[in-house]
Amino acid sequence: MNLVKQIWSELVGMFVDDGALATQIAVLVAAVTGAVKLIGIPPLWAATFLIPGCVVILATSIKRARRK
Repeated sequence: MNLVKQIWSELVGMFVDDGALATQIAVLVAAVTGAVKLIGIPPLWAATFLIPGCVVILATSIKRARRK
């Protein structure tokens, strides 16, 4: 059973190394999706929010990792 736990931990770690980064990206995607569906923002405009938003989130994550 311990081997299964280790394998699962490694698999999850490959995709979610920084939990805060994954959470922030998921919230950004959900917010932009909600804006497209509920408010009616054109999808092309949504992309203009997603790309800089992801870059800012990634930059803050890198900054936070450098401090550690």
